[in-house]
Amino acid sequence: MNMKQEQFDLIKKQLGRLAAVDGGFYQKKFRDFDVTSIQSQEDFEKLPFTNKDELREAYPLGLQAVPDEEIVRIHSSSGTTGTPIIIPYTKQDVEDWAVMFERCYRTAGLTNRDRVQITPGYGLWTAGIGFQAGVERLGAMAIPMGPGNTDKQIQMMIDLKSTVLGATSSYALLLAEEITRRGVKDQIHLKKGIIGSERWGEKMRKRIANELGVQLYDIYGLTEIYGPGIAMSCDEECGMHYWDDYVYCEIINPHTLEQVKDGEIGELVITTLRKEGAPLIRYRTHDLTRFLPGECACGRAYPRIDTLIGRTDDMVKVKGVNIFPGQIDELLRDIEGASSEYQVMIDHLNGKDIMTLFFETDAAGDREPLETNVRQHFKTKIGITIVPRAVSIGELPRSEKKSTRIFDNRY
Repeated sequence: MNMKQEQFDLIKKQLGRLAAVDGGFYQKKFRDFDVTSIQSQEDFEKLPFTNKDELREAYPLGLQAVPDEEIVRIHSSSGTTGTPIIIPYTKQDVEDWAVMFERCYRTAGLTNRDRVQITPGYGLWTAGIGFQAGVERLGAMAIPMGPGNTDKQIQMMIDLKSTVLGATSSYALLLAEEITRRGVKDQIHLKKGIIGSERWGEKMRKRIANELGVQLYDIYGLTEIYGPGIAMSCDEECGMHYWDDYVYCEIINPHTLEQVKDGEIGELVITTLRKEGAPLIRYRTHDLTRFLPGECACGRAYPRIDTLIGRTDDMVKVKGVNIFPGQIDELLRDIEGASSEYQVMIDHLNGKDIMTLFFETDAAGDREPLETNVRQHFKTKIGITIVPRAVSIGELPRSEKKSTRIFDNRY
């Protein structure tokens, strides 16, 4: 993807500002680089990548690039896999984020007459407050529920006639199943669902859309880069438009670190063009996607990335084969009788790896033929023999946040 002149000008301005921050994160990181000599995209691509471990090492406020009096808020990653990453925001950062989020809502066709039920978490996590800021900027009604308390979620959904649901795919599925179980679908007024925070397969998408009776949209973002709202799918459902006036995107081969050709899958790398509190240069997201060439039929000029297929750090290696959750989603999608929900257990027994795939089905009676079908498909498409276990719909755990689908018990 070629860099636009406007993007290059913003990057040059950003680099100059960061180089002047005495003792700052990037002044230290780029001490062996003369950032003032960068005159082209090729020069820019010689700068080192920024990775998550570096951000953790900067805890608590080592990423801060402006004086304390300009910081109005902080957000943080969960820290479940190590030291949390704290991202400070200026007033302008907060405003820019709301502008992007409003753009997401308008891309999904929302207006100020909509009522948006927000179920992602608030607090240090970016999602809830991001969803809300965008709603308020749009002029719609925010219903800031936060996660959990499904009884109250459904009550408020009915009583307030919510028209839009903001949620993780896991919680949207849980709500959809519960609404169907209670027989209150005819009392629900939802028209659209804006789903983010975790990747999800086509089968899961169809289940949620059908059970809630809504059109679904993908929203993308990450705590380190504002939060959700930097990219959004449109009515055409062909990837996500990203706001290239706020972020510059590259896609690299995660092994060679070279740029991939347009249309090839690789790891998304993001540079913030306007962020003040904690700008990031060439940040490796670990999210796997690709640029979608050509113009979108919706007419928007913003470029597109494909729906995420997984993360480089989600990959597990079993019997010498690299396996991503997205491959399992696709496999189950093509098997009649298999639902979208699954869970993988990987164990090391008697000197060899054993992978058990639990998947849900509404098939009654003997499920052995379905299990055999899944085993054969897995062997053919992914390359290893697994132990398939069919279970009833609803038997696998549901989550109010993100679902953990792969458990590696070998270590």
